[in-house]
Order: sequence, then C-alpha cells, then structure tokens
Amino acid sequence: MNRLEVKIIDLPRITDPRGNLTFAEAQTMIPFDIKRAYWVYDVPGGESRGGHAHKRLRQFVIALSGSFHVTLDNGFISDVRDKAIHP
Repeated sequence: MNRLEVKIIDLPRITDPRGNLTFAEAQTMIPFDIKRAYWVYDVPGGESRGGHAHKRLRQFVIALSGSFHVTLDNGFISDVRDKAIHP
C-alpha cells in the first residue's frame, strides 16, 4: 500500500483588530480543480466524522472555525487554523 504524501500549505493571514482573514485561491494555492465543497459543522466535542477512505480523491482540508484533528495513514495533524492539509 502506498503511503500518501501530505503537504501542509501555509495560507495567507491578514490580521485586523476586527478579525483575521485567511483565503485560498483555486489554481494558485489549491493544486487541483475544485469539483465539490463540503462543510462539517456543529460536531459535538469528542465525536468523530469520516472514518472511511477513498481510493481516488484529492482533498484540501481547512478548519473554518476552531480546530479539529485529522488522522491519516502516515501521521496525525491538528490545529490547522491558517494552514491547509493536502493529502
């Protein structure tokens, strides 16, 4: 079984007293065409989502609010506020 190479992508952070802004742009920061987007929200503490795998899938994972843990075949990553995970 091949192990995935996971990239941590630093996203721009524009700080402002009114709140920080981070963005990701298709074609320049996201290294593939976006076909569908998902939002997972209101997940109670201690619960988990996913728990399955895909044979062919490219993902760009961003924490829009707070943080979460992502477990992959080759490692563990958490608290990715102004970064993105690209497995």
